[in-house]
Amino acid sequence: MYITSILLNSIALPTKLEVGKHLYWNLGRFSLHGQVVIVTCTIIVLIILFSFLITYKLSLVPHYWQNFIEYILEFLINIIKDQLGENNYKEWIPFISTLFLFILGCNWIGIIIPWKLIKLPKGELSSPTNDINTTVALSLLTSIAYFYAGLNKKGIKYFKRYIYPIPFLFPIILLEDITKPLSLSFRLFGNIMADDLTISVLTRLVPILIPLPIMLLSIFTGLIQALIFSTLAVSYIAEALE
Repeated sequence: MYITSILLNSIALPTKLEVGKHLYWNLGRFSLHGQVVIVTCTIIVLIILFSFLITYKLSLVPHYWQNFIEYILEFLINIIKDQLGENNYKEWIPFISTLFLFILGCNWIGIIIPWKLIKLPKGELSSPTNDINTTVALSLLTSIAYFYAGLNKKGIKYFKRYIYPIPFLFPIILLEDITKPLSLSFRLFGNIMADDLTISVLTRLVPILIPLPIMLLSIFTGLIQALIFSTLAVSYIAEALE
């Protein structure tokens, strides 16, 4: 998932929906968002390093960090189990947990780390989920996941849902499948972009004390947005399995 996410979210979409300056790397006919690739790779390295340090020496009596990560994993497992049931939840734990941690890392890294102190030839470093390409890539991965879930369980009969019980429902159900990734991507992108813009404006206007409460609120918002995205992904997979 990590490698797929890098490839998908770094390719610039043909869109005018951009905020601020961007660093582009041109590779043939494609343009890569350089700052997205840099920060995304940083998040992946941090997640892998964090996971390795926590699981390197597990103990029957959990220490502080082991207890913390076990609490997060148990929380996510309960959400997945509630949606998918006892028979289907185990195989989706890695995907949903990775999705949650990756989005959470993307949301928080733009708030916690002062990227603006790092000067680039062009553009600036910020949260990857502040870029529409990243959120669209994550939404497409979610769409692939729930189509795979339905096809894996029902085979070709999965597509019967488009015409059952009434064939006239086909356009509506098809539109629903199209709008699911759109709503996921724009919800996450809009909220994170709004938080980053608010912090940036307040930091320029009132650089002392005032932006701090907004930053704390943005940390909470980043957690909620990661949880919402992951929960919706589970619910779409559950719908495909029904």
